[in-house]
Amino acid sequence: MKQSEVISISTEVIQLDQLMKWMGVVVTGGQARFLIMEGKVQVNGNIVTARRKKIYSGDFLKIDNLEYKIMQEIE
Repeated sequence: MKQSEVISISTEVIQLDQLMKWMGVVVTGGQARFLIMEGKVQVNGNIVTARRKKIYSGDFLKIDNLEYKIMQEIE
């Protein structure tokens, strides 16, 4: 089984397009929208069509066959 890269976020929830920009996967919201519209983004195994989808700590994200686990930073 392939290991997912863990991405730490400082909030409990973040919008998908914002997360993709923060991760450096895309530079602009337009690039995020393009990847999402192409069907290249999955959340918890489901293809996502909404760029403002809320992503929560514990969610699994797959972008262009790269897998990430989203975790909230614990202070």
